[in-house]
Amino acid sequence: MVHNRHMLIKRYLHPFLIKDLQKKMVFLGGPRQCGKTTLGQRVIEDFPYARSKQGLYLNWDDDDHRRRILKREWSDQDELILLDELHKFHRWKNWLKGTYDTTKDKHRYFVTGSARLDVYRRGGDSLLGRYHYWRLHPFTLSESIPGITPKECFKRLMTVGGFPEPFLDANEQESKRWRRERIERVIKDDIRDLEQLHNISALSLFVDALRQRVGGQIVLSNLEEDLQVSQKTLKRWLTVLENMYLLFIVRPFTTRLPRAIQKPPKVYFFDNGDVVGDESQRFENLVANHLLKQIHFLEDSTGERFELRYIRDKEGREVDFVIIREGKVEILVEAKLSDSKIHQPLRYYAERLNPKKAVQIVAHLPSSFNKGKLFVEDPFKAFQ
Repeated sequence: MVHNRHMLIKRYLHPFLIKDLQKKMVFLGGPRQCGKTTLGQRVIEDFPYARSKQGLYLNWDDDDHRRRILKREWSDQDELILLDELHKFHRWKNWLKGTYDTTKDKHRYFVTGSARLDVYRRGGDSLLGRYHYWRLHPFTLSESIPGITPKECFKRLMTVGGFPEPFLDANEQESKRWRRERIERVIKDDIRDLEQLHNISALSLFVDALRQRVGGQIVLSNLEEDLQVSQKTLKRWLTVLENMYLLFIVRPFTTRLPRAIQKPPKVYFFDNGDVVGDESQRFENLVANHLLKQIHFLEDSTGERFELRYIRDKEGREVDFVIIREGKVEILVEAKLSDSKIHQPLRYYAERLNPKKAVQIVAHLPSSFNKGKLFVEDPFKAFQ
């Protein structure tokens, strides 16, 4: 029932994927179980086919589909071909390059897959210039969902997270079971397929430790002692977990700040339900998710380079997030649960960095207001 309802929802990337598929191949990546396959099937349904043409869905995990893929067994009427989990085929890039170069006048190719698709794609890109790459994120307040009010959406994001199945089910107990299974699959399937990891139990403990430290600086030397794993290994694990779209790293911004210092990174999780902490930590994680989703969309649609950072100087003045566009500070963002009084470090950095906007997003705010370039907004206004 969840999946049927999900099919009725037109995700935010839908029109952009259809537009790009009329020019090149399209790759769709992102976190496991964030709705890539469902979105791909919806695109097949809605694609503007030439007369008498149609779409075809093939999944590498299906034995019959795999045979058809290897034999290129589809007809001239199959204009759009969706290849799901194709990256599990060890020669997929060369196979796809040859297939596309010889049949692009007849067929359009849409490739979807888990986080591994992005990792494999970046490892020597023989397909360069032949495709556009998009990253799909879970639901957020910026993405309207039919039949769910913004207030209810916010409640679900704060309790069960934005991944389609738990979000649409809205059952906290079931979401915990779903979440445990998802984390196990990412660690035991996705990561083990890519990395020669022998200490899976320690990696699981590392993830648990990070879930309790959302929004705080990650000092690996402290975790090294707790987990009995070297800093070098923990640093590599952190990169692997980011590559697998389980979490993302926010590093300090120091350029143009003479008193800023290099600080440890912070981590946030793609699934807001992964956060083991209080309401303020979950809200900060939710804001981080919204900002990264916006950044990834802008990068994938415009080709411009964006970064998500945080600021902290020697005096301890800190702002949660800085959005940097092509090397220049664009927006400063501070997340607060209920404090509507303007955060003094936000005012301080707004004066010195002169961003286009400085905003304090407050989860529980009676009404939004601004004082010059400083805005205090509720999450509904901030992410509309």
